[in-house]
Amino acid sequence: MKRFYGSALLSLIIILALSINPALAAQNGSVVASSVVVPVQVTKLGFITPALVKEIPVKEGDQVTAGQTLVLLNTPEAEYNVTAAEAALRSALGEEKVQSYRRIKDRRNGKVFFDVVPPEIREVAHAKVEQAQASLKMAQATLAQSTLLAPYDATVASIKVVPGEYVQQNEVVVTLATLNNLQLETTDLSERDITKVKIGSPVNISIEASDETIRGKVISISPRADTVGGDVVFKVTIAFDKQPGNLLWGMTAEVMIEE
Repeated sequence: MKRFYGSALLSLIIILALSINPALAAQNGSVVASSVVVPVQVTKLGFITPALVKEIPVKEGDQVTAGQTLVLLNTPEAEYNVTAAEAALRSALGEEKVQSYRRIKDRRNGKVFFDVVPPEIREVAHAKVEQAQASLKMAQATLAQSTLLAPYDATVASIKVVPGEYVQQNEVVVTLATLNNLQLETTDLSERDITKVKIGSPVNISIEASDETIRGKVISISPRADTVGGDVVFKVTIAFDKQPGNLLWGMTAEVMIEE
């Protein structure tokens, strides 16, 4: 009877120890770590040329599609340069057409002939057209730099400027994130446990906010360690087998990575 009570007490102590100290659970064939919910893709966007903000046709929380305008800068000089380049191209095209129909009066053997202009003249006219086309493309490219476009379908996570504000070169003005496509990143997985984790390892995920458990798998392991509070940790990225519908960026979860 004493042996029975002793074994039961030992089992109870082990169970309590595992629930209090997840590191002990890791010794039983799995690795336990804390994690945070993050978007699969986050992009901070800015301009390569400084200018005043002209218009912001979107707001935080909007769903945007690839190529949609996010912010417009006030660049009247760039707009004028495009207009001038378009006019120069029209003029060059007109001159090329004139030279293609132009005839030169010439007398040979007592007769009058109307010959086409020498090829060198036509080539010069065509070269001016090509130069005007190149100038227009350059002006259009410069003007395009004053319009910030969404590089992919996403949600506008934040906007850091307002119309009329002057933005500096490479200043972050808009942050996009795929809030409909989230994943987990561990925050405290120690160097002692990282060797037990493999790409494709199944994961049990306990979402603290919703008190639910779901499944996932390891999709990447950082090759470089970070230091958090003096501890050496490695970031492991975990994808959900099925995307939960109630997750928000920044929520926390406990993960148990199976060996």
